[in-house]
Amino acid sequence: MSLAIFDLDNTLIGGDSDYLWGRFLVEQGIVDRGQYESTNARFYEEYKHGTLDIQAFLRFALAPLAAHSKEKLVEWRARYIEEKIKPILLPGARALIDRHKKAGDTLLVITATNRFVTEPIIGLYGIANILATVPESINGRFTGRCSGVPCFQHGKVRHLEGWLNETGHSLKDSWFYSDSHNDLPLLKRVDNPVAVDPDETLREVAVNNQWPIISLRDRKSD
Repeated sequence: MSLAIFDLDNTLIGGDSDYLWGRFLVEQGIVDRGQYESTNARFYEEYKHGTLDIQAFLRFALAPLAAHSKEKLVEWRARYIEEKIKPILLPGARALIDRHKKAGDTLLVITATNRFVTEPIIGLYGIANILATVPESINGRFTGRCSGVPCFQHGKVRHLEGWLNETGHSLKDSWFYSDSHNDLPLLKRVDNPVAVDPDETLREVAVNNQWPIISLRDRKSD
């Protein structure tokens, strides 16, 4: 049995859950469209180009969580899952997950998007284990701050190392599936790195290192 690790955004789903959560908040009038929409789009472009200031982004992205009760946030999240996430679940991702399950592998999703948004998404694929950026909560209410190290770039490696120590799993014969060059620190740590519908930078690295390149979006794998 091996450890099969999956990125979430643009890997197991056909979009970015963090960006789409922001779009949902704008569309519902929960945040100011004029200010929030353009900033959300700018941070997303910076992420894609590898220039994202993760602390600045988290101050922006977690602020709406602090502005409302958890009960209201959970209500909105359920609608967001129905409207934004279920339409971009990928049959190819489900087939890949099922293949690893049948092999008896342990499945883990590791994502930079905060756990409040992502935990119910991985549940749709029947995956129990998740490592994600953790929004700080005090007395049952989000503070708008991040708890601990953001699960981003080298932070993903740190989160994974802690999880391995806690669970006793190892990276022997491990897999990691990702679309993004931001995940190169973790891709280089596993025995079986796989580029999934990769961005241009990751595609180049994958080709140079002879890593498999696959698509989960009903296109022929390379």
